[in-house]
Amino acid sequence: MFQPPTFLLACALALALAIPARCEEAPATDNVVVDAPTEAIITGALRYLVSQQQTNGSWTAQGRKGDHPVAMTGYVLLAFMAAGNLPEEGDYARQVSAGMQFLLDSLQPDGTYRGVDGSKYMYNHGIATLALAELYGQTRSPALRPKLERAVKLIVSTQSEKGDNKGGWRYRPFPGDADISVTVMQVVALRAAKNGGIEVPQQTIDDAIDYVRRCRFGGAGGFSYQAGRGPDGFARTGAAIYSLQVCGQYDDPLVAAGSDYLFDKNKPNTQWWTYGCNYASPAQYMIGGPTWKRWYGLMRDELVRTARREGDLSYWNGDVGPVYCTAVHTTILAMPWHYIPLYQR
Repeated sequence: MFQPPTFLLACALALALAIPARCEEAPATDNVVVDAPTEAIITGALRYLVSQQQTNGSWTAQGRKGDHPVAMTGYVLLAFMAAGNLPEEGDYARQVSAGMQFLLDSLQPDGTYRGVDGSKYMYNHGIATLALAELYGQTRSPALRPKLERAVKLIVSTQSEKGDNKGGWRYRPFPGDADISVTVMQVVALRAAKNGGIEVPQQTIDDAIDYVRRCRFGGAGGFSYQAGRGPDGFARTGAAIYSLQVCGQYDDPLVAAGSDYLFDKNKPNTQWWTYGCNYASPAQYMIGGPTWKRWYGLMRDELVRTARREGDLSYWNGDVGPVYCTAVHTTILAMPWHYIPLYQR
């Protein structure tokens, strides 16, 4: 069984950051553990993801909405990292190293990734940069830093600057429009990069916080897709309170209200459920205590029940394809192992 690492390095880094961070481990009273049936599902899911890796090191979505190799590789790398794998550590070090190299080879001199659909570019950019930032933070690879810095500078330079959109990001790599789904990916990538010692302007973070707060909609604790426009929704709210917390706003009343909203609107097998849980789960994890214990119990029961099994492989499927669903669900199930620094409180 995997064992959680120490948190001394994460705490030392947090002290030097402008974004506040909480360094303590999850309270012992949480009693949130990965039990044997869940670990068996995680093990099978990692084997499934290994079986889907392409010869160039990437993963593809294999879904109805395109292959998206840059984004899918980012998601899968996070799943492997959540289970304790790094380029030179863990049972799947070779696969992680190949996936990391694919992303590095895809990064161009201007900080963009090659081969990404332009209409959805920044979403792909955010998840890939998050994966590279987490890898850099844990390995300090000298080959990684200069390319990661380029990707981070592109995020900073494409933040929207005017009106209700100020502080957010949208799909194309230039300032303009904004929405919460693209904004969350840039915010978490910036936080992970800053944790690793990459320079991120504090004004960029402050403006992002203001944008997310302006997406609050109605009195039930939910958030909308864009500032000043309804309706609210499950995935949107998960993205919002996740963003606020990685920006250091752990005790913002909007986070507690949003958490309650997520419990109320958690409806498995509905459209965008997996997508929403990808944000809601780390958000609830960072709240911790009984909130995280209750949330993880709900997620574990549902995901273990719905996992498909073929021999020693486990996977899930959905609109975006089995690689995406399996990567996201594996990451969620492995969170009690505390391997991803971004999620730590």
